[in-house]
Amino acid sequence: MNTPIADFVRGYEKKNMLRLHMPGHKGKSFLGCEAYDITEVKGADSLYEAEGIIAESEANAGKLFGTGRTVYSTEGSSQCIRAMLYLALTNQKRVGKPVVVAARNVHKAFVYAAALLDIEVKWIYPEGDMHSLCSCQISPRKLEETLEQLEEPPVAVYVTSPDYLGGQLDIKELAEVCHRNQTILLVDNAHGAYLHFLEEKKHPIDLGADICCDSAHKTLPVLTGGAYLQIGQNAHGELEKHAKSAMALFGSTSPSYLILSSLDLCNQYLSENYEEKLQKTVVDLKRLRKELRNKGWRVENTEPLKLTVKVPDGMKGRELAEQLRKKQIECEYADPEYVVCMFTPEIEESVYQRILEAFGENLYTYVDKIPLNAAKCEQVMSIREAIFTEHEEVQVSEAVGRICGTPTVSCPPAIPIVVSGERINEEAIQLFEHYGITTIDVIKGKGEEI
Repeated sequence: MNTPIADFVRGYEKKNMLRLHMPGHKGKSFLGCEAYDITEVKGADSLYEAEGIIAESEANAGKLFGTGRTVYSTEGSSQCIRAMLYLALTNQKRVGKPVVVAARNVHKAFVYAAALLDIEVKWIYPEGDMHSLCSCQISPRKLEETLEQLEEPPVAVYVTSPDYLGGQLDIKELAEVCHRNQTILLVDNAHGAYLHFLEEKKHPIDLGADICCDSAHKTLPVLTGGAYLQIGQNAHGELEKHAKSAMALFGSTSPSYLILSSLDLCNQYLSENYEEKLQKTVVDLKRLRKELRNKGWRVENTEPLKLTVKVPDGMKGRELAEQLRKKQIECEYADPEYVVCMFTPEIEESVYQRILEAFGENLYTYVDKIPLNAAKCEQVMSIREAIFTEHEEVQVSEAVGRICGTPTVSCPPAIPIVVSGERINEEAIQLFEHYGITTIDVIKGKGEEI
């Protein structure tokens, strides 16, 4: 497969042009990559008005993923999340304030987008016991019941799958529920760009989702910030037509050509026996999970490229992560209950034994812990109003009854415990303390009077 962006950038570097244009480094080497870091010079196309090499490269990506349209992002899935919600609004038929039904484990980028677009959110909380802030398992039946309770269809349903721990939803069934109820399905697929290339395709677009975001940089060999906005071939309305304007609304007018080149080169990578390499990694990781279980570790059932280990009683996830760090292994995420490691074909099979030895034998026991309580807080202000109101920071111990300003959450996993405009309750305080959060951003001077 051709690589028009990367070829142009390499060709421009070889011409030894006098660069009387941005960027300010003028192609001189500081990090070593500056010669390939250009701006929209003649022939380089323009990301949000693409009709040349960028359009050609995006079309290549669309063919690989089997989408109706694939659009590049150089600002990660966060930009795509905002664009997805904007596209849902342009596709709406309802009158009045737009409503989106969303599973509660959204990334905070969703909350900020809801504030910017003045969206009302109807939350779906996890079914059954809650064992992590990261997960929100919802069934097609639960979604159907939620939609039936609304006076009219929402502009969209929004879910996260895979979630940060590797849990997956039944996207095919959820999509069918959405379409039966005259709405569209948006999926935060940031952790699952590779899913289309499995032996059994599991990408949201393959399963019927209308739009999704893929963080290419999370699971593919793409520079940090590279992502895709993916639109299904059978997506409703004119979603494809407005995709670029949606991205332009939230994106920088100075996109990185280093990131664009890496997205472009990834097309070639995916077209050259990637599926075979991916399947080998899937098999190798299955074996690693089995061997860790044999050593006494509880390994969760997850999407194929994650290793999610639940820590036993008497240990914290961050302690296990530090144990791995001392063995020169850095995991993706750790919280009180879990350690998450992410794999790709770029991890050589030869290091799997090293990983196994770093975990060692589990000398602790597992005790079923009391499930966490979801913080179902009362929404007393709109998300938009809360975000744009004056805030102050208070101690968690003083926050009951106060109204959340901006979401207080670290990244990863960037999943809010309380959403802007909600009144903080006791369950929320318990979750803040559980995850080690000591201060909370709240509306200044607002308490029980609202």
